[in-house]
Amino acid sequence: MDKLREQLKILNRQYSLYGKNKTAFKNNLIALLDQSFPGANAYFGSPVREDGSQKWVDFAASFWHVDCVRGLSRNAFIERYRKCCKRHSYNFSAAMVAEIYDDAKELVPTLPKNESTKVLLSEAVSQLNAISRTTEVLRYEMNRIAKELPEYEVVMSMYGVGVSLGPQLMAEIGDVRRFAHRGSLTAFAGVDPMPNQSGKSERQSNPSSKRGSPYLRKSLFLVISCLLQKSPPDDAVYRFLDKKRSEGKPYYVYMTAGANKFLRVYYGKVNEYFRSLDSEAEALLN
Repeated sequence: MDKLREQLKILNRQYSLYGKNKTAFKNNLIALLDQSFPGANAYFGSPVREDGSQKWVDFAASFWHVDCVRGLSRNAFIERYRKCCKRHSYNFSAAMVAEIYDDAKELVPTLPKNESTKVLLSEAVSQLNAISRTTEVLRYEMNRIAKELPEYEVVMSMYGVGVSLGPQLMAEIGDVRRFAHRGSLTAFAGVDPMPNQSGKSERQSNPSSKRGSPYLRKSLFLVISCLLQKSPPDDAVYRFLDKKRSEGKPYYVYMTAGANKFLRVYYGKVNEYFRSLDSEAEALLN
């Protein structure tokens, strides 16, 4: 198990590295599109596929400049886009295509439609697609390895945790039994509050210590952000988080408090599961 956990941790660090680069490549492509086809990426909200492809990126590969659209007749553009969707197995919407065509007539690009601009956009698309594929491969491999760890189902049952964040949490926390108590885990994550007194002063709101793993803190904040978006009324962590927010606590304070609460619940559930496994093993031996 220790080797699996170490491998999962290495994969998570690589996933984080590629994720940062993916964000940079994505922002780069959007910046270029803003100069050749302003707002082209905003028409598409489809999630990333398992192979790393995205609808807006594939659109940019075919229609890298606004003149690639308005240089065609409406029917010709609709037919070309329909074939593009069929080639990539995307849903086709005639209404959206008509909207893109009408909007294209009003856009003013700052980059000319020439070979240099095409090279810039083509390379940006190629680099983003390549790193997107890599991040999805790593995500799949992390989830595959995480499934081999005994606490996988327990972790995945927690609200806000999915096939991406679950393995990330497990990678950075490791075997929860190595922590003597809940406070040890929150201190490891760096979401434990610092002492509230210094000399004669006393703070009303204390910053977190920020010790420990920044990778774990990032994953925790993504979980808490998911809880805020979904607002599950029956989830204990969300109720605690919402209470802190209703008290007027600053954003970072209630997010950190929510992360602290989540880790305490995580510690309790996973530890309880391991104890049940130990009890079952002991019963079998007797």
